[in-house]
Amino acid sequence: MDFIQAVILAIIEGLTEYLPVSSTAHMIFASSYYGIQEDDFVKLFQVSIQFGAILAVVALYWRKFFDFSKFNFYIKLACAVVPALLLGYLFDDMIEAVLGNPVPIAIVLIVGGVILLFIEDFFKNTTIDKEEDITIKKAVTIGFWQCLAMMPGTSRSAASIIGGMQQGLTRQAAAEFSFFLAVPTMMAVTVYSIFIKTYEHSGLKGYELLTQSSDNIKMFLTGNIIAFIVAIIAIKGFIGLIKKYGFKPWGWYRIIAGVLLLAYFLTFKSN
Repeated sequence: MDFIQAVILAIIEGLTEYLPVSSTAHMIFASSYYGIQEDDFVKLFQVSIQFGAILAVVALYWRKFFDFSKFNFYIKLACAVVPALLLGYLFDDMIEAVLGNPVPIAIVLIVGGVILLFIEDFFKNTTIDKEEDITIKKAVTIGFWQCLAMMPGTSRSAASIIGGMQQGLTRQAAAEFSFFLAVPTMMAVTVYSIFIKTYEHSGLKGYELLTQSSDNIKMFLTGNIIAFIVAIIAIKGFIGLIKKYGFKPWGWYRIIAGVLLLAYFLTFKSN
């Protein structure tokens, strides 16, 4: 992976991490297009630059994250993230196997788009518009919904937003709780990928891949900075758009993108 490719992947991560369109799918498609998807450092990079996206949420909602008088907020997030931590650890190898095949990911992208077209018809009685009104039970249920995103192409954001609306949250409240829940979820995944996971092809830990060269370190730092800046813009824009248009635009985007990508990988890549 060269520096330009790293920048492109970081922009994709920042734009798509908090939108219900699957950042993982978009980065896999981009890395497949460049022919770098099998490289262990690329796999690490795609996960580790989530740290920049995490900081974007903390920066935008810093009053929420640093209001230590509301300890219940942290309890909710801790309980909600447990299902993803457990199931993610158990099924990491299976997830890794799917990541190498973009065709099923494109199909999931399409199916998720169809669901988003009708989500507001499914869940009409959404009245909870504040995080304070989300019970621990509801938070844990949303956490289980988030686990659907273990299938690449689903979108962690989409899964947790759907889960939130199923639990009675308004679309804005569901989106914001999805942002909050992303912080411990993605932080855990990033720490696991850098310090614990051993990568298949190289047999190295993530931090060993990072420190193999100064270029790797530069790409890691630059990628996180870019992801941070772009994610801030994306989050602000997303909240404004769902207030005005709901989730249908994202549903149509997923369907169109999924069909185009499916056609590409079934034709050009198969030849």
